[in-house]
Amino acid sequence: MIEQQDSECKVIWKDEYLKWICGFANSSGGSLFVGIADDGTVVGVENWKDLLEQLPNKFRDLLGIFTEIQLLHEKNIPYIQIKVDKHEVPITYKGSYFVRSGSTLQELKGVALTDFLLKKMGRSWESELSDEFSLADLDLISIDKFKLLASDRLPFAQAESNSLVLLENLNLIHKGKLRRAAILLFGNNVQRFFLQAKVKIGLFSSDSELITSDLIEGNLFQQMEKTVEVLRAKYLHSLISYEGLHRREKLEIPLVVLREAIINALIHRVYSSNSSIQIRVSDQKIELMNACSLPNTMNLDELKQTHLSKPHNRLLADVFYKAGLIESWGRGTVKIVNECLNLGLKEPDFRLSQDYFSTLIYRASANEILKNDEKVVEKVVEKVVEKVVENLTENQLKIVDLVQANKYITARELAVIIGISQRKTQSNMAILKRKGILTRIGSSKKGYWKVG
Repeated sequence: MIEQQDSECKVIWKDEYLKWICGFANSSGGSLFVGIADDGTVVGVENWKDLLEQLPNKFRDLLGIFTEIQLLHEKNIPYIQIKVDKHEVPITYKGSYFVRSGSTLQELKGVALTDFLLKKMGRSWESELSDEFSLADLDLISIDKFKLLASDRLPFAQAESNSLVLLENLNLIHKGKLRRAAILLFGNNVQRFFLQAKVKIGLFSSDSELITSDLIEGNLFQQMEKTVEVLRAKYLHSLISYEGLHRREKLEIPLVVLREAIINALIHRVYSSNSSIQIRVSDQKIELMNACSLPNTMNLDELKQTHLSKPHNRLLADVFYKAGLIESWGRGTVKIVNECLNLGLKEPDFRLSQDYFSTLIYRASANEILKNDEKVVEKVVEKVVEKVVENLTENQLKIVDLVQANKYITARELAVIIGISQRKTQSNMAILKRKGILTRIGSSKKGYWKVG
């Protein structure tokens, strides 16, 4: 007998073990064995007659549950098995709630307790409705971008002109009320309602010495785009060359890895927590930290293998999937690992500490960046070969780079990333349009940019 997710061994019975019974009931069920040592040796229990009579009453009176208790023997040595079923309603012991996590017992408090109680009621934080929200709180541009992204997996979306109908089909509206997920995904001022829903990026020279930082706000789609761009433009290194007007850039950490890690943090984080997503960048690694807890039946090793997905925020995960931003549930962490290994980078790590989940991605040297590249790229710092590009200012070059990376980027987003006013950004974009470097395809609200 080995202690696992669904089994616990005790030499003798103590009333404090009612916590373990409570934990099994609040999790997936399990068995507590009395008369077995930690190493699985059956040592027997002398007062088994008293326990068979007393324990059912304790479970009924102190926990409010009924369990199956069996007297078993091994080589004529008696021991007791207490079988506990999973309970759909939350079970409490002396006002506290316990769950089974792996082979350990955990007391739920704060955010974890709130989420646990909501789930037991068949609800989740992001699915809650509120009279505080209205359609005026939604960003129509973000909704239009989603329609374009979702054209493959949600064909009707692009033709749907009524945003209310679209949100109802996404289960983001119920009986005329918006769910919290609707604001997180498409809100025009998310932080007005959920101040914690933001991303903090910091460059550290040591564990405690902060060199520079950035704060990313907006809805989740905007946070995803902005976070990738800020990391790429300000915090990471690239080997750069130009082929005509087209900039060829080899980033030390593949964009697909960054996007996957950021999306995972956004859709799996516990939004009832008052902490933001934190991205700590150092010379050796990037660490993405978000308030999160793994399902009780999952361990960290499984994240590096194909596994069933149990997203903490099902509505958020579903909308990101329909937008084509995640391939399928349960493959995000596997994709991060495989992409890094395929490029010869060190295998990423996943860590769980208290209420925080961390993804550690290790940075590459210049040699590692080039290792599996079919073409040797010359390291160039803002050096180009085309006359038209040589005549561009630094800010105009940045605009071209950012538009190539994200054709839906707005002038406001460009201004934030580059660090200039929106008026100056629009003036530079007008110059690029006159030179034929930038072309607007479609309307100002629903269209996109084309370079060259």
